[in-house]
Amino acid sequence: MRISSVLAGERSTPYGLPNFDSTTVFVRATASALRGEEFPGLEMINPRLTPLAKRVNHLPRRVRSGIYTRGGANEGIDPDDLGDIDVERFREWVVDQYPERGYPAVIVGSSNGAAVHLAALLGIPWLPQTFLVPIRREMGPDAIREDIQWGREHAQRFLEANPDVSLHQMHDPNQDRLMVRKLGYFRVKSRTLGPAYEEFLETVLEPGGTIISLECEYDWPAINLGERHRFQLGGCGGLSPEEYYEGSDAVARFLERHEAGIRQWDVPEPDKRGPEAEWGFEPALREDIERFAAEQDHDVRRLSFDDPRDLSPFVANLYREQYAARGDAPDRLFAQSFALVEPWWTMRTGSVPYWLAFNTNPDANHLEDYLSDTAPYDEIRTNLFAHGVESAGLASIDRWRAVLANATQEYGFVGVDEREFPYDVEVQVRYHEDISETITHRQPLLAPLPFDEFTETIGERAEEYALEWE
Repeated sequence: MRISSVLAGERSTPYGLPNFDSTTVFVRATASALRGEEFPGLEMINPRLTPLAKRVNHLPRRVRSGIYTRGGANEGIDPDDLGDIDVERFREWVVDQYPERGYPAVIVGSSNGAAVHLAALLGIPWLPQTFLVPIRREMGPDAIREDIQWGREHAQRFLEANPDVSLHQMHDPNQDRLMVRKLGYFRVKSRTLGPAYEEFLETVLEPGGTIISLECEYDWPAINLGERHRFQLGGCGGLSPEEYYEGSDAVARFLERHEAGIRQWDVPEPDKRGPEAEWGFEPALREDIERFAAEQDHDVRRLSFDDPRDLSPFVANLYREQYAARGDAPDRLFAQSFALVEPWWTMRTGSVPYWLAFNTNPDANHLEDYLSDTAPYDEIRTNLFAHGVESAGLASIDRWRAVLANATQEYGFVGVDEREFPYDVEVQVRYHEDISETITHRQPLLAPLPFDEFTETIGERAEEYALEWE
């Protein structure tokens, strides 16, 4: 899943690395927190265009959809340039975002919004394994076999130029229906740390420090297209893998609404399951982390979990406990959807962060399960990422309102135009501006949680949260 960049400023990432992928946003959010700064407008909305951005919802939905699609296509690269893309430049960009100072630990691995808030609480960097390379091309959203063939024709030059990555080509005709018309999705996973990450770790990791290998073991059926090249239909969200590959009533209804002329997607049989393209962890990186750590006399800890949302309850309760230990009332929950994360304002408002992978029924169910298992919150609020299409499995505003109603006093949305969701493209601007207006409480930021205290806590409680800490 991606965010439209039609309102972005100048490119500030290496060519081939989009400004508005989840990975890019998570790096910026974490780095802003470590600098003690807020994270406005995904840190890429051009301030001069903010007044215009707040008027987009006044346009017809069809026009908004076109703006969203064109904005994403603007970040795509020419297929002829794939052989010139060097993922090491992406890793260089990542480490350049962080303050260069000593850290007791560094997180390396899976993309995860809860990990952003964990890194902010610990005061340590997060280095991602997964990056997105979007490629410009024109294709029908349901042309699955055509996209597979297109990938076969264009992947080899990229793989030859980047021998230390695996390529997870992704096509989601449900949640990314607008974008896949204009873009091919090459999600790439580093199999090694690479020189930039190694140099950064050598520079900033304190003697005897710890590398946390963050490993989301979420998997997905995929089709093998060659060495280090897999094709994945669909992704984490409102439909199961089986519904993408085998069809269902929900898929049939979705395709009928979009006048697709089919009842299920035509796709080859998958070969086997492997790491999910956006959130899953490629285990080859762990071997390189262990090799590097042994050479540098650093500790390695694996923090692993099955579903990308599984880390959220632990991180939420960790914040809750830190507020309580300082004497603050830990009774305010702020659920943050997909890339709409804001660590600085979360702490400044004394809010407990709970990360939602997207805006679907499974996300609503995960949040509801958490609320049923924890002490009640007086106040519960959420922002909702809007992707411009009523995708199958989308949780309605009424469904989200019912979950938020678990609050004992106040509940509601932050930056969401309830009448326009999921066509509410203005949320990319309003999600940040509305925090200070909607959540009026203020308190000092939390001091970084001492790393030895964190290791003791997670060592005692990992099993309780279905996490593995090794």
